[in-house]
Amino acid sequence: MTDYTLLDSSSENGTTLRLLQRDDEYTIRVDGEHGELMHSSVHNSEDVLAELACRHIADRQSPRLLVGGLGMGFTLASALLHAGPGARITVAELMPAVVRWNRGVLGTLAGHPLEDERVDVLEQDVGKVMRNHKNSFDAIMLDVDNGPDGFTRDDNDNLYGLHGVETAFESLKPGGVLTVWSVDTDRNFTQRLMKIGFEVETKRVREHTDDLGAVHTIWVAIRY
Repeated sequence: MTDYTLLDSSSENGTTLRLLQRDDEYTIRVDGEHGELMHSSVHNSEDVLAELACRHIADRQSPRLLVGGLGMGFTLASALLHAGPGARITVAELMPAVVRWNRGVLGTLAGHPLEDERVDVLEQDVGKVMRNHKNSFDAIMLDVDNGPDGFTRDDNDNLYGLHGVETAFESLKPGGVLTVWSVDTDRNFTQRLMKIGFEVETKRVREHTDDLGAVHTIWVAIRY
């Protein structure tokens, strides 16, 4: 098996990201060789993250959606597929390099979703976007770091802690849905969602469509 080739690296907001390629596979790693954030061959659970959110708001006309974390574009592409032609989707991505890579070499992986006219991109922290848009979104999809226990940023509690969960609740319209991706389960996060007032369901989803690979967690939280 051939080694990965470094295509680009970027240090932003105290974090170093590295984009690597091996044949037709791509990976983004953080701060070292073993901190893999995402891989181009593993995205079924990201697809499901958006599908579950869109399913809940399927009867809404011209829904507004927020995707927190661009990754390799798979969550966004799934949202575009399932949300319908009248949707408007805002993508909040803190790392400019990730946006740049998706407009370039990574774009073809998910079908160039950033080129869709329904999409707006904000190079901002998704927490800030939610704080600035109260009662605004029909659906919010969060795929930031590796979930509530993610390792990329020291202040991840601002997003997944009690205050962050409350911010998400307030950013949703009544009846709106929050879906959250995580590499693992987290009972405390479920309790925080319920404490704020969400009705919560937890789903376990394989990383591959053929029912192989690791099992990831998706929270589906409804604001009633």
